Amino acid sequence: MDWDIRQRGRVTYYRKKTNNHFSDLVVEELDNGDLKIRFVGMTGARAATNELALKDTAVMDPEREIPRVFDTWEHYVRTAGICDSLADLDFLEVHSFGAAPKSPDSRVDPEGYAREKKRIRAAYGEAYARYWAQKMPENGLPARFTVYLEELPDTDASYELCATALLQKNGQSRS
Repeated sequence: MDWDIRQRGRVTYYRKKTNNHFSDLVVEELDNGDLKIRFVGMTGARAATNELALKDTAVMDPEREIPRVFDTWEHYVRTAGICDSLADLDFLEVHSFGAAPKSPDSRVDPEGYAREKKRIRAAYGEAYARYWAQKMPENGLPARFTVYLEELPDTDASYELCATALLQKNGQSRS
């Protein structure tokens, strides 16, 4: 990947040259040589390939979205030369911001809207747990996996995920 890399003291910023708004990775070197990594908030829309997606409606599909985000982050740490796999990292927090359901309309069908919110929250949690069990079964779980459902600034977006992880250089044990 063609990174624009800037280092200021203990902090290294990795930004795609096509991105002028934020860094894709921010890596902080800690006193003991460990690295604290903050991953870009990945936003997506229309992850599903169903009829709704083709009608220009944001569709939340956590089964596809969660792996896509984590696999992208893994690509980032590999191409930045930080580590070989997300399994090398210890995730501290993961935040998932899902868009509030666009249908059913909460004013017309409040019970249906509440059911859809519940379904979306559960689907993100299940997709996340499945990804973790399949790709990082030896890793501990983060202290927080939060799913928020709200209006997102990008009206086409169906989700945004961001995370903080630690790469322990010395003394990392797998037990």
